[in-house]
Amino acid sequence: MKTLIIILIFIAGIFYGKSQQLVYKPVNPAFGGDTFNYQWLLSSANAQNPFDEKTDYSKLLDRVNSLDSFTQSLNRQILSELSRKLFEDQFGDGSIKPGNYLFGSLYLQITNTNQGLLINILDTSTGDQSEIVIPK
Repeated sequence: MKTLIIILIFIAGIFYGKSQQLVYKPVNPAFGGDTFNYQWLLSSANAQNPFDEKTDYSKLLDRVNSLDSFTQSLNRQILSELSRKLFEDQFGDGSIKPGNYLFGSLYLQITNTNQGLLINILDTSTGDQSEIVIPK
């Protein structure tokens, strides 16, 4: 008897249940959306555009030529390799030990504190100073 009632409820649900088809409609008119959205999309894109049409950005590219760019890149790579070699010579095992170190015009003072490893960097040529804390 119970199975008959369940079957009747299921059959009644089939005849009286209503549904609709879900349809995706794109917003952008370039992909089939409503053409009235074009002005809204264009004004929204222009509002987010950080570039100004009045500014001539072509002068920025004229200042740097390929040879200067290559020279700067080469100098950065050489200085990076040199600093890596100096760092390996000073801290061969990979750990930084407390103490005072001098790299050209840079004076490094490394100390252990409660917060972690404190590295004070002083550029003796300019007097600029920086502090780095490496937590424990």
